[in-house]
Amino acid sequence: MTEIGTTEAAFLLNISTARLRVLLKQGRVKGARKVKRFWIIPLNGRGMPEISSGSRGPEGTWNKGKRTGNTFIHVLRKVIDDNRDNGTTDPAIAVKIGGRNDYCHEAEILGPCKIVYHPHKPNKSQAGGARLWIEVEPDVQITRKIFQDREPKGFG
Repeated sequence: MTEIGTTEAAFLLNISTARLRVLLKQGRVKGARKVKRFWIIPLNGRGMPEISSGSRGPEGTWNKGKRTGNTFIHVLRKVIDDNRDNGTTDPAIAVKIGGRNDYCHEAEILGPCKIVYHPHKPNKSQAGGARLWIEVEPDVQITRKIFQDREPKGFG
């Protein structure tokens, strides 16, 4: 049985880590256990965390099966320029899964991917016509990190 942490589980379910922590606190993530400060979440036979139904409200809208569409990763040049000009450290990487964008400072791709550059034929469905992007297959996991109010080690 494979086990993962909260960031990876939220990515697979296509929900925020805050929402996943609420589900964990409610005891709705099957087989999840806490080891010191960290949650360990088992994956089912389909490679997904299992969430039990709630007692009230509409049915959950999280991803119940494996993702079928590719993930696209964009480096946001305008954010990089703004950070340089204004002395800020806003996240300059966008991880696009379906219609949702997650922004981060670091993205680790845990499997095969490809870098695509189309200088004269931008991808109109991605980031307003991106000409350069990283494309990741649906079953490849991506971990994202955000650095709070400081430069990450090795930069600067």
